[in-house]
Amino acid sequence: MAFEIVSEIEDVETFATGHGVRELPRLNRVYGRGRWRKRKGKASIRLPDGTERVAELHWYEATGIGRKEFKIKRYLD
Repeated sequence: MAFEIVSEIEDVETFATGHGVRELPRLNRVYGRGRWRKRKGKASIRLPDGTERVAELHWYEATGIGRKEFKIKRYLD
């Protein structure tokens, strides 16, 4: 699903690091080697139909590579 993040991501937490990230080999192959972490947070997003909602987002992040593969886990409003 395509969406746009329209606010700052708040309440950011890391819940998997290193070998705890199940997609580690794929992330290293696609984006490059890094200290990958799986993170989550809350943000306002805009959906393709134009509606704005608050959602919990999950993504992968590594220093020097940045945030990759955002996904909506659930809507909070």
